[in-house]
Amino acid sequence: MAPPVTRAAPPPPVPLPVHREPRRDEEPGAADSPAPGARPTGRAEAPVADGVTEGDAAGPGRGRRARRGSGIRERRRQQTRDRIVDAASDLFTERGFDAVSVVEIAQRAGVVEKTVFNHFPVKEGLVFEADPPMRAALLDAVRRRPAGESVSAAAGSFVVGAVSLLGSPAAADGVAAMAQVIRGSRTLQIREREILGELTGSLAELIAEETGAQPGQIEPWLAAHAVLGLYASLLELARDRVLAGVSGPELSAELRRQGRRGLALLQFGLAGYAKKR
Repeated sequence: MAPPVTRAAPPPPVPLPVHREPRRDEEPGAADSPAPGARPTGRAEAPVADGVTEGDAAGPGRGRRARRGSGIRERRRQQTRDRIVDAASDLFTERGFDAVSVVEIAQRAGVVEKTVFNHFPVKEGLVFEADPPMRAALLDAVRRRPAGESVSAAAGSFVVGAVSLLGSPAAADGVAAMAQVIRGSRTLQIREREILGELTGSLAELIAEETGAQPGQIEPWLAAHAVLGLYASLLELARDRVLAGVSGPELSAELRRQGRRGLALLQFGLAGYAKKR
C-alpha cells in the first residue's frame, strides 16, 4: 500500500511493501555497511553551538570533509538496504514469503545474513514498515481538518484518497505481486492485522485526547475502528480486483466509488442499512 503524505496528495496506503526499480547508480562495496541509525565507527559529531558541529569548529575544511564522508556512508547504507528490499521482493514474488529464508535473501542481495538483520530485525519488516508512514499522515489529516468537519469525514476522505492511488501507474507493478505474496502468507496476514490494530489505537488516542473523552468511553474507539474498517475493506477490494486483472484508472475509479459509499455510511450512520424486510 502506498502511504499518504498530505491532504493534497495522499500517498499509497501502508500495508503494501515498497518495491522499486533498480537504480543505475548502485555502488559496489556497500554490502556490509551498517544499518541506518547504527553507531558509526568514528566519533560522532556533537553540537558545539547552534548550527555548528565539532568538525566545523576545528576548521571549515575538516567540517566539509566530515559531512561529505557521512553523506557517502549514508548513501551506501541506503543502497545496501535497497538491494536487500529488491532481492526480497523478487524472491517473495517467485516463491512466496514463507518459502524464502533470510539467508537466501542475503545471497541474492550480495550481503551476509547479519547485514539483512541489521537493516530489518524481523523478516516481516521486508514487507511492512514497522511504523507505517500512513500513521503520521492519517493523524495529520485529522489534526488539520477545518472547523466543523468530523473525524470520520477527515480520516475517511484521507483513506479513500490513499487507497485509490493503488490504481496509479507508479503502483501498478507492485500491487498485484504483493497482493499475491500477502494473500499467500499467514504470517504476513497476522502482521497486517497487527498494523491495522496499531493504526486504530493511534487514531482512537488522538480522538480521545481531542474530545477529552474519559477512560472507558467507547466513542473514540468506535470511530477509529469504523475508519480503519473502511481502510481494510478497500484494501481487500483492491487486492481482489488486481488479482482479477483490473488495474489503472478502472481500479482507481472503482475504489473511489466504493470508498465514497463507505464514507457515506460513516457520515450518516448505519441506521437505515440492511433493515430486515
